[in-house]
Amino acid sequence: MNKTFANAGPTLKNVREKGKLTQGNVAAYLEVDQSLISRFESGERTLSLGQIEQVATLLGVDISALASDTVEAKPLSIAFRSTDISVQDLRAIAVITKIALNSNTMTRMLKDSELHE
Repeated sequence: MNKTFANAGPTLKNVREKGKLTQGNVAAYLEVDQSLISRFESGERTLSLGQIEQVATLLGVDISALASDTVEAKPLSIAFRSTDISVQDLRAIAVITKIALNSNTMTRMLKDSELHE
């Protein structure tokens, strides 16, 4: 595992809880057992970089936010009207948050380029 993400478990837990998702939701989305997510959050196990990237996208945070102890990761706010969220719903949420993250990145880039003109 990339050393940068070796201690990402507690940050992931914090962001996941702020995003109102359960370990079961994340596990279903990644198609892994819920105990892996629990052990990752407690620092006992690791996730692949690809899995961490998938979770970051699902939660609506930049992957670098999960690597930092100092960055306060703020997930995109999603209002759930149901507690029964399917894997298909989670995949749709991930696609939407990826679009939102890309839009935020492009907006920052445009602002930066305007400052340097």
